[in-house]
Amino acid sequence: MLSFSVFAYNLFIRLYSLALTLAAPFHRKAKAWKEGRKNFPSIHLSAANRVWVHCASLGEFEQARPLIEKIKKGKPSHQIILSFFSPSGYEVRKNYKGADAVVYLPLDTHKNAIKFIDEVQPNLVIFVKYEFWFNLLNEIRLRKIPAILISSTFRKDQIFFTWYGGLHRSMLNCFAQIFVQNTISKDLLNGIQVKSAIAPDTRFDRVNEIAKQKVTFPLLEKFKNGRPILIAGSTWPADEDLIVECIKNQIPKDYKYIIAPHEISGNRLQRLLQRTGANTKLYSQLTGENAELTNVIIIDNYGMLASAYSYGNIAYVGGGFDASVHNILEAAVYAQPVMFGPNYNKSIEAKDLIASGGGFTISTFPELQQILLSFTSGSTNSLQTAAQKAATYVSNHVGGTEQIYSYLIHQEYI
Repeated sequence: MLSFSVFAYNLFIRLYSLALTLAAPFHRKAKAWKEGRKNFPSIHLSAANRVWVHCASLGEFEQARPLIEKIKKGKPSHQIILSFFSPSGYEVRKNYKGADAVVYLPLDTHKNAIKFIDEVQPNLVIFVKYEFWFNLLNEIRLRKIPAILISSTFRKDQIFFTWYGGLHRSMLNCFAQIFVQNTISKDLLNGIQVKSAIAPDTRFDRVNEIAKQKVTFPLLEKFKNGRPILIAGSTWPADEDLIVECIKNQIPKDYKYIIAPHEISGNRLQRLLQRTGANTKLYSQLTGENAELTNVIIIDNYGMLASAYSYGNIAYVGGGFDASVHNILEAAVYAQPVMFGPNYNKSIEAKDLIASGGGFTISTFPELQQILLSFTSGSTNSLQTAAQKAATYVSNHVGGTEQIYSYLIHQEYI
């Protein structure tokens, strides 16, 4: 059964590559995926100790980053190889100074796995959250290289827990340690005889560190000028439909607005500018003279959102009308209630934030309007209460990075 699953997996990998090749002329991300893998990664490092960290994309990188920087600080002679599966992760972080090499993960064939491990020569491998590649993990296991999985979560509907999930269960057994975020995940793994340990999501440490840095933006200071702000981050069109309605109807009253779209390519920014009215500026268009007079800012760069959330009084995080809500912790750490769409079941922190009273899910504009009006009515302190609950939720979950790092030291993996 397992041999057939391996055959089917390798066939799928080949077909996936073929599909991307066919799509590349018509699809920007498919083209970037293929172009990025034209040349096999060449890694010229000299350190005796190498740590290979693999992330699917940007979200997983944010989970890996606190641990990367902890290792770099504690073991400065160690060299870090950072790999990405997604072009969106690689393109944004290909110049990340915390790594000694940043590369694309090759297509997961048996031949590529051998060649890649030969090139990287890692003493430790760290995978983040959801990444499972059979040929690479099997080669790591055969060479007895310690590997850990961090910030992972598991659901009972995943393939690991099905009768036909033998191949994927075998991948879990390639890890020396799996760090999960909650007891539900730990219990599920226990049910298939896979050991794990609970450690908070390392993103809590990352957003806490960003908040401590207190990055300021003088133009946003002028823009705010004492006014409250509704900030909408990582938005998709369905999210922006709601925010545009808020702007048109001046909800909440006397608020200004910041929108940071998840993607800023193509004509998206121009369409959003047209919909939000004449008193809207791209961030790149702001000046000391026009910032205070502007009512809506659209952030047209990658990288500043996590710190820009500090200017908000109420946050809306996008993605909840698409595959899943994006990073709500970046907003919650700044003591503000966080709202998002209905597709949040894959996000443990979204569920927990709702339960704590600092998060709110909405499906329609009337629902969004009702929550915003409840926050801003003069007769209630619900805004302050929800804001404090959001901040408390984040502060209660820091420490995952230190826990994982201590494990690596104790096991003498680094």
